[in-house]
Amino acid sequence: MRGPCCPSSAGPSDLDWSTSQLTTKERPVKKLLVILVILAFAVPCLAQTAQPPKPGPEVQKLAYTVGTWKVEGETKAGPFGPAGKFSGTDTCEWFAGGFHMVCRGEGTGPEGKTTDLVILAYDVEAKAYTYHYISSRGESGSSKGSLTGSTWTWLWDGKAVSKPAKYRLTEVEVSPTSSTFKLENSVAGGPWTVIEEGKSTKVK
Repeated sequence: MRGPCCPSSAGPSDLDWSTSQLTTKERPVKKLLVILVILAFAVPCLAQTAQPPKPGPEVQKLAYTVGTWKVEGETKAGPFGPAGKFSGTDTCEWFAGGFHMVCRGEGTGPEGKTTDLVILAYDVEAKAYTYHYISSRGESGSSKGSLTGSTWTWLWDGKAVSKPAKYRLTEVEVSPTSSTFKLENSVAGGPWTVIEEGKSTKVK
């Protein structure tokens, strides 16, 4: 007895036609199935052998900032406001994965209280450190930096009194628990002028 899937009667010509049609139509489908089967086995294998990325030695340099720092300094009178003392604290810690340093700061200066958030990282392609920040005063910005010996240098473009200006922040690691910093700007291609300087001391 023939099964329900088999034709009860068919001539040679009928069989030849159906075989030809199925072969032509199913060939791409069969290839696709083979590829899918290979991928189905390959993906788990790749997942088992792939290793999570690890931070490079450049990123490890950011470890210097880990901890809580007491910051104090003085702003110079200028287009940003009057001269005066400022103080605050910065607390920095590694973000999950160890590729980014996240710092949260609180401070008080001539213009009142402010809080900020900073993210530090290393751009492998640009071969430069990156600095992104936002503040409770509505400010935000980014800069790129470098490390030479124990000196960090950060550069970015901005404005001062509606004129184009360049900014440079220089921080020197005096010891594992102490550093000094200086913020300068150059307005419309003019000389570099100090607008802020101070020191940071690790307290925790």
